[in-house]
Amino acid sequence: MERQTRILVVDDEEIVGKRLLVALKSSGYDVDTFVDPKAALARIAEQEYDIVVTDVRMKDVDGIQILEAVTKRSPRTKVVLITAYATIEVAREAVAKGVFDFIPKPFKVSEFLDVIARATAGAGL
Repeated sequence: MERQTRILVVDDEEIVGKRLLVALKSSGYDVDTFVDPKAALARIAEQEYDIVVTDVRMKDVDGIQILEAVTKRSPRTKVVLITAYATIEVAREAVAKGVFDFIPKPFKVSEFLDVIARATAGAGL
């Protein structure tokens, strides 16, 4: 039996997490979602994921901190940032810290799934 690609989604907007959960599960991925970025950091410390999708702007912990925690824990994990506040400065910082891709909100689910497919292929999954 082939192992499913494991994806963690972190977004403090519950509706975004639910929407991405449905899209990813229907595409055959094994998905965990968190609205609390601190709880997501605790999970990242315990468990390795193939792909992590995280919002950039969240209360207490931001997406860049999630990116740093993931790359420290598992350098092979692909991290995709999503944000309604896409700026050149955030994009530059994310690229410098090893982000796989950066998707501005709002986005089409099909565009999002294309990025996930590229991340999966790039990870050799």
